[in-house]
Amino acid sequence: QVQLVESGGGLVQTGDSLRLSCAASGRTFRNYVMGWFRQAAGKEREFVARISRAGGVRDYADSVKGRFAISRDNAKNTVNLQMNNLKSEDTAVYFCAASETYNARYDETDFAFWGQGTQVTVSS
Repeated sequence: QVQLVESGGGLVQTGDSLRLSCAASGRTFRNYVMGWFRQAAGKEREFVARISRAGGVRDYADSVKGRFAISRDNAKNTVNLQMNNLKSEDTAVYFCAASETYNARYDETDFAFWGQGTQVTVSS
């Protein structure tokens, strides 16, 4: 069972950039599809981005496409989320998640393992 720990959240201004990181335990990290989700105050958790096991396929929610970039380093057991041109609506707790399903959907149901979350606040 993989354990995930997010870091890199903070307070930034509209238009700023921020890079989130997720450190994973275990020797089977490269066998997991990895994803990022976020949850704004008073709202449900939503999909942000996912990356395939080898990193060759990346998908994004329409709301972040062109601004966010997900990446992974399987040698270091890490997955990252580069966030550029941040907007106030990006304010949320961001969660790193792992799926054992190779064809995991843009759905939290397919992600069995979750980190504790890291807060991102964008002021306008």
